[in-house]
Amino acid sequence: MTLLTIEDLSVSYGDKPAVQGISLHVEPGEMTAIVGESGSGKTTTAMSALGLNSANARIDSGRITFDGQDVTHFTHKQWRALRGARVGLIPQDPNNSLNPLKTIGHSIEEGLRIHGRTQNLRATALDWLARVGIDDPERRYGQYPHELSGGMKQRVLIAAALALEPDLIVADEPTSALDVTVQKTILDLLDDMRRELGLGILFITHDLSVAGDRANRIVVMEEGEVREEGLAARVFADPQHPYSRRLLADAPSLTVADVDRHPESFTSPRKMAASETLVQVRDLTRTFGDFTAVDHVSFDVARGTTHAIVGESGSGKTTTGRIISMFEQASFGTVTVGGHDVTAQHSKAELKELRRGIQLVYQNPYSSLNPRMSIGDIIAEPLRNFTGASKSAARTKAREFLDLVALDPQFAERRPRELSGGQRQRVAIARAMIVEPELVILDEAVSALDVTVQAQILRLLDRLQRELDLTYIFISHDLAVVSQISDTVSVLRHGKQLESGTTREVFAHPASPFTRELIDAIPGQRYRAGDLNLGL
Repeated sequence: MTLLTIEDLSVSYGDKPAVQGISLHVEPGEMTAIVGESGSGKTTTAMSALGLNSANARIDSGRITFDGQDVTHFTHKQWRALRGARVGLIPQDPNNSLNPLKTIGHSIEEGLRIHGRTQNLRATALDWLARVGIDDPERRYGQYPHELSGGMKQRVLIAAALALEPDLIVADEPTSALDVTVQKTILDLLDDMRRELGLGILFITHDLSVAGDRANRIVVMEEGEVREEGLAARVFADPQHPYSRRLLADAPSLTVADVDRHPESFTSPRKMAASETLVQVRDLTRTFGDFTAVDHVSFDVARGTTHAIVGESGSGKTTTGRIISMFEQASFGTVTVGGHDVTAQHSKAELKELRRGIQLVYQNPYSSLNPRMSIGDIIAEPLRNFTGASKSAARTKAREFLDLVALDPQFAERRPRELSGGQRQRVAIARAMIVEPELVILDEAVSALDVTVQAQILRLLDRLQRELDLTYIFISHDLAVVSQISDTVSVLRHGKQLESGTTREVFAHPASPFTRELIDAIPGQRYRAGDLNLGL
């Protein structure tokens, strides 16, 4: 029997429709993925299947059936009996989902207690910690969330959801905040649990490549409506709707170049060899007490090119970027930019001029823009600080740079809260570019964006590089994006540089097993290999 059926579901928040006419189903032992960008209605659909929509949500029409039972208008008491015991949730953010004041063991046992299972709690929790691949379960049982990595915390959430042995799991973007290698580990774990336990999984994601690798069926949503649905193999091999085709075209991991068949996709080393070196990093080291964050890292960046620094969380890539941008001191080694040693001592005037030439774009456009300032003033502020330009002159130039990043100059009067995530990141880029720097450091600058917005920003960065003769250092954990944007790359792990070279060479002949692991973890392998038999 079908586990979950959603038929012609429409949900509103107040007088605003959120989803309209949604239909899908989940079978035992299979995964159905809902794919869409922020605001597409995918999470509203998933939360409706759990009875967890917010108080102002209203089901206008349609029906939700679980294991043959109509649950559309279940009371809170009815949902409480069903949720956890037969339908589990794996939320997106483990940092906000685990109680920081409770041990890992307590977090897993809590659901068991709620549903009246009081026998052998510790043994059950330890068993599930082991089954989801947590090392040393006895020790982890008594630890607190802050003592675990992001990947471990996500495993704990999976253990907590599975401890009651439900029939259906709703996984809401469970890997979107994780490094690509950790993401693969978590997705492999979900696959193993699905096969072992016969679980049905409703998987929510913005990444079509992840869905294509893992799901049996795919539902593509946009603006609260289903644009396309069907077997994963069919949707990937022959997408019918223009939006599905756009998601496929924009997903970096689905367009990672095959170096042997498409060498033209990578920048020519001869072109870079003819360029002047702008950035030279030699034996760069940064220690914090007895911890070495960056350990003798060296690389060069040619003017007008993009050098990527790749690694997992804790690899030292952000610290390296902050030293180059003069926000962090080096413990040892040198960095020269345009012939100037930025790691040396400088007067205030020299420091100001050097910082004007090196700009940093952060990962999160939500926290990097002052919410109380207008967009025009945000972009104009660096120009006034570095050049002493008048307020009117700076505002005029800010409008020019809004146009340069493909935003309407009228946005100058708005506040950050009135803009989308992609628009805010364009503002952050315009703010960095307005002082006409030589070097721009982009620290995970597209990792928080939906794939179509991400593709737009990558195209924008490419255009600006050509028009303004910019040099980029692009910090990322995503080799799929790196393959699209970078000319050269350094791979870091635990502060050490494992290899460095042209992107073409590193992808074709990785010298380090870890680099090969990163490449192999890029989702979309089945699509790129032409293996589209999933679900058939």
